[in-house]
Amino acid sequence: MEYDLFSPPPADGEAERIAHLRAELHRHNHRYYVENDPEISDREFDELMHELQQLEARHPELYDPNSPTQRVGSDLGSADFQTVAHERPMLSLGNTYNREDVRAFYERVSEGLGDAKFDICCELKFDGLSISLIYENRRLVRAVTRGDGTRGDDVTANVRTIRTLPLVLPPRAGCPARFEMRGEVLLPWNRFESLNREREARGEQLFANPRNAASGTLKSKDPRVAAQRGLDAYLYYVLSDAPLSDSHYANLLAARLWGFQVSDATRLAHSLDEVYAFIDHWDTARRELPVATDGIVLKVDSLRQQEQLGLTAKSPRWAIAYKFPAERARTRLNEVTFQVGRTGAVTPVANMEPVLLAGTTVRRASLHNADIIARLDLYEGDYVFVEKAGEIIPQVVGVDYDARPLLTGRKVEFARTCPECGARLVRYEGEAAHYCPNTTACPPQLKGRVEHFISRDAMNIDSLGPETVDAYFEQGLIRDAADLYRIRVEDICGADRSRLKSAQKIVAAIEGSKQMPFDRVLYALGIRFVGRVAAQQVAAALRTLDNVRRATPEQLQAIDGIGAKIAQSITDFFADPRAADLVDRLVAAGVQTALPEVVSLGSQLDGKTVVISGTFQHHSREEYKVLIARHGGKNTGSISKKTSFILAGDNMGPAKLEKAQSLGVPLMSEDEFLQLLEQ
Repeated sequence: MEYDLFSPPPADGEAERIAHLRAELHRHNHRYYVENDPEISDREFDELMHELQQLEARHPELYDPNSPTQRVGSDLGSADFQTVAHERPMLSLGNTYNREDVRAFYERVSEGLGDAKFDICCELKFDGLSISLIYENRRLVRAVTRGDGTRGDDVTANVRTIRTLPLVLPPRAGCPARFEMRGEVLLPWNRFESLNREREARGEQLFANPRNAASGTLKSKDPRVAAQRGLDAYLYYVLSDAPLSDSHYANLLAARLWGFQVSDATRLAHSLDEVYAFIDHWDTARRELPVATDGIVLKVDSLRQQEQLGLTAKSPRWAIAYKFPAERARTRLNEVTFQVGRTGAVTPVANMEPVLLAGTTVRRASLHNADIIARLDLYEGDYVFVEKAGEIIPQVVGVDYDARPLLTGRKVEFARTCPECGARLVRYEGEAAHYCPNTTACPPQLKGRVEHFISRDAMNIDSLGPETVDAYFEQGLIRDAADLYRIRVEDICGADRSRLKSAQKIVAAIEGSKQMPFDRVLYALGIRFVGRVAAQQVAAALRTLDNVRRATPEQLQAIDGIGAKIAQSITDFFADPRAADLVDRLVAAGVQTALPEVVSLGSQLDGKTVVISGTFQHHSREEYKVLIARHGGKNTGSISKKTSFILAGDNMGPAKLEKAQSLGVPLMSEDEFLQLLEQ
């Protein structure tokens, strides 16, 4: 039985009482967290919540994932993330860092609209994670992260714990029967600082910034963790197949009435001067906000005009993000230390007197590489200027030479040997970084490669994490990725078997990773310079591990997208006896060593090279790649004279269109392409 918010108390009966308490608690949640206008005390609220929890415990058949009791997280809704396709692509915005680019955007919009009158909706750019919320019949049914823009992770269980997000909308909301809200999930400054104090007290690694903390929280496997950390959310876009106001700004005001937290800072600008005034105000005022922001978002207000302006392949033409200039602080450099990453790259780190920068206390900052150190002419004891790149990663950008003391400290020189294993560092031609060449015995590299091997884009062994990998190294259980497949439940369940369930889950996840496709295995090996895309290209071209191991640099360079540096790195990797031993043991463990045979559906595309661009109605881009291969064709990502034609969907990128026209490469629509395959 379901009762609407603000409904009068129902008749006696525990089912009716449950419905009434849910409605009342939703209403009080909204008044407290969104309107900041509570009408009952915390104690009275807790008493109502306690009563509801007792009633729901007696009636598990009335379980409702949108009940207010789920705000605290529940093992019934534990997060097992599934990848979900977005109903509409979540495109990224083009970025700008200066007022001239804002003017250029404004003028492009004016030209694109034929000089018709238009307004700009000005919004704060919150520094969090983009989220898509689907509501049906006024109830939250799904929450999906942005992901790659076309697919994201279903994080509904964790999102339900965010108290500023309505789980059920009031009956008089006037919202469409089905609609999508987009917004940003973030962690307020006070919760971020409190969380880091708690982690520091427990001796745990601190979160770098609120966005990092929000990301880790949103992807927590236990919704109770998300509930305890206190995520927040601001909403900034309404989408629906049902008719909406033509004004984006008016739709946001309506969403606020429905119960969503829409920023009060949102304004409608009628001229470029009003846009500039909004930017100037918030460049300073944003420092007083309870959450992190890193810029301004400017959107053409009219939905009709948005549609008229259209999209590029990656971003809408009717919106742009203006990023605030990075905040700068001055502090004393105490010393420079060096860190070793999983690839062996050595990064210099400035250790400084603590300084407040963009809302967080900074003690360490990146110096990037030897060239930066030489250019800065650093000495220990110097006063340095620190900025946050994208307001996330602190970096040293300058030295206050006028404040350099007469008795300077030691001149900072880049390390000659690895700080972890003592091996002499090398610098490859064309590379800015120095590397430790001791790939088989340098501890950070060994651990880092295992962490890379288990990562989501590689073997996706999500039951393991960096802390567990560290523990296994300390216990002598593993030295490389192949050792993972030798771990038994009795090795990790504890002497008293108190961790039996966890151990069984870890071993099962490791066993399940053997089904990961060959291209993921190739990427998981951690070959220097071989990223996810390069691994896919090599696997698709050579098909088997044996073929890759035997390939010459010339054969590898013949693969589309593989250059000389990547080709040489692959051959060097497989020529190393220690790497060859690792691969042999992985093969013996049972990982995938070949892509499945492509089942031919025809020869219509024999000898043809096809580029895919745009968005499609009948199939996804990945499905079209498979269809091209199964009909004898070859798919590439870039247009050249060798391109036979472009499979062109809606909103094809203007740059690709221009290049196709200049090279005389024909375009083929989705329907024409499918007709060709049916012949």
